[in-house]
Amino acid sequence: MFARVLVLLSIFGVALGGVAYLKWRQMEEAMGQQMQPPPSTVSATEVKEESWRPTLNAVGSMVAVQGIEVSAEVSGMVNEVAFGSGESVEEGQLLLRLDDEVDQAALDALRADRQLAQIDFQRARELLPKKAVSKADFDKAQANLQAKDAQMAQQQAVLEQKRIHAPFTGVLGIRRVDPGQFLNAGEAIVSLNMLDPIYVDFALAERHIGRLEEGLPLRVKVDAYPDEVFEGEIGTIDTDVDAATRTLRVRGVLRNDDKRLRPGMFAEVRVVRPEQERVLTIPRTAVSFNSYGDFVYRLEEGEDGGLTVKRAQIESGKTRNGRVAVSKGLQAGDRIVRTGLVKLRDGAAVRIDNTIVLDDGAAANKDSSAGE
Repeated sequence: MFARVLVLLSIFGVALGGVAYLKWRQMEEAMGQQMQPPPSTVSATEVKEESWRPTLNAVGSMVAVQGIEVSAEVSGMVNEVAFGSGESVEEGQLLLRLDDEVDQAALDALRADRQLAQIDFQRARELLPKKAVSKADFDKAQANLQAKDAQMAQQQAVLEQKRIHAPFTGVLGIRRVDPGQFLNAGEAIVSLNMLDPIYVDFALAERHIGRLEEGLPLRVKVDAYPDEVFEGEIGTIDTDVDAATRTLRVRGVLRNDDKRLRPGMFAEVRVVRPEQERVLTIPRTAVSFNSYGDFVYRLEEGEDGGLTVKRAQIESGKTRNGRVAVSKGLQAGDRIVRTGLVKLRDGAAVRIDNTIVLDDGAAANKDSSAGE
């Protein structure tokens, strides 16, 4: 009798424990559902297949077609400054004149001596047929006249050295002299640069020699105008490779009508090849760049009919106009998260909101709250 009571109590206890366990599981699931975070709001896009022209990238510097520091050949006191800082000048235009009063007086004296030598020569030439002067006296008079001509030409050249003219058409820099200043020979007066067109010099690795040719188009960006691309073309390819760096020097030519590009500017250069290549591309904002590998979040349909994300490792390549080429990890047509990556994890539920349409190039330059 006692044993039967123990069995019944044991059965009752097991049944009661089972009911309690089921109730506990139901409460746990209900609490889990209440604590589950709502779906994250993201924007989405598709992987596209595009046709890109391959490029060779390099960095270089802007160089004037002609650029010098204007200086004087001789020393002297500055008598006149005929230009202002930043002016455009034409070839042959007078820029500066040194004091030439002494040299001008010396030229006047030589001119008087030359006139006397001319008279002596003319008289000897008239008297020679009459045998009134010897042939030796005639030759001396002629040689004296020629010597006076040479002395005058020499003094005239000295006077010309006191006048500094623009050797070519261009734009002047900041004036470095003032009237009344003593100028030493070779001392810089002002910089002069021809700015239109303008060169861009850069170097490429020797392995690219076979892909280079004169006339290939260039796309150049400078820090001063980050949102603009300046068009040009390859003008000259150097004939030898630098043995130390194994690079080849290349010179491009760009139009510079507005003279905004200046010598010495840092330049990012892209040489555009003529052939086309098919690539898969995605917005740069859709990629999380990491040292251990780049990845994106691919959109998938969840068990409840909603959308979830799955982390997909990719191999990214070149970037162009805010889009990144992908060589591995995605297929054309795949839907991926475009913005909002920082708040996602593998398997997270998401909600799509594409009401704000972003430009790929502009989005790539923004500091996104999503951390891309």
